[in-house]
Amino acid sequence: MAEILDGKFYACEILKEVEVEVAALKSRGITPGLAVIIVGENPASKVYVNRKHEACEAIGIYSLVIRMPESATEEELLAKITELNNDNKVNGILVQLPLPKHINTEYVLDQICPDKDVDGFHPMNVGELGIGRNRLVPCTPYGCIKMLELAGIEIKGKKAVIIGRSNIVGKPMFNLLLQRDATVTVAHSKTQNLPEVCREADILVAAIGKPKFVTREYVKPGAVVIDVGINRVDGKIVGDVDFDDCKEVAGAITPVPGGVGPLTIVMLLFNTAKAAKIQNKLM
Repeated sequence: MAEILDGKFYACEILKEVEVEVAALKSRGITPGLAVIIVGENPASKVYVNRKHEACEAIGIYSLVIRMPESATEEELLAKITELNNDNKVNGILVQLPLPKHINTEYVLDQICPDKDVDGFHPMNVGELGIGRNRLVPCTPYGCIKMLELAGIEIKGKKAVIIGRSNIVGKPMFNLLLQRDATVTVAHSKTQNLPEVCREADILVAAIGKPKFVTREYVKPGAVVIDVGINRVDGKIVGDVDFDDCKEVAGAITPVPGGVGPLTIVMLLFNTAKAAKIQNKLM
């Protein structure tokens, strides 16, 4: 039976580090600030934004939530981003996704100042990650890495397989694992013999958005299984991994919910504090 990797526990451990950073910045007269822009009335987005706001306030990060109507134009959104780019009280800017279809998401995200890009999606930060400089790193994959490290799970020399090649999880996860000396394979919809490829992994990361896609036939006995998926099925949240099936063969596994999710929010706070240090020439 697999060890259950409790994301809430590890998020609390990381949060302690962030609280120390925030207190140190405040002692120098710097209050880290995060602005979150939400466009429209997406119910899930509203929940996520509220959680981020509460998490900021709990540890003393200045939190600004900007709500714009579904009808907001791309020009109006860009004007707000420009305003926040020039606001010294704001160290981090996050545009909650998804955006309405009439707005070009990629173009909008590119307009966020790279030093305030706490999601780590700006091409400049993507490039920095690719060459190992790691200024502002996407929150979800970075949270996964921090969890593995805190759990004492060896990465160096291990074989890792990531299912999914998104810019948000798959590709940055590849870079982070490679930096820690894993041998990394990125599998995707065109990969042949996918179960066989996955069974070679000591560390298996699922990030494809297909509920319960990964079953025990994908899992090497004793492997660590990280489930990044969040899918709604019959009113319930489930991951990309069939948890009940895979926990019988895995050595360690993350549940959904309660696994990777809590880490994503705490790494956003981590990045906000880091962005404040970057902007104040403290690193």
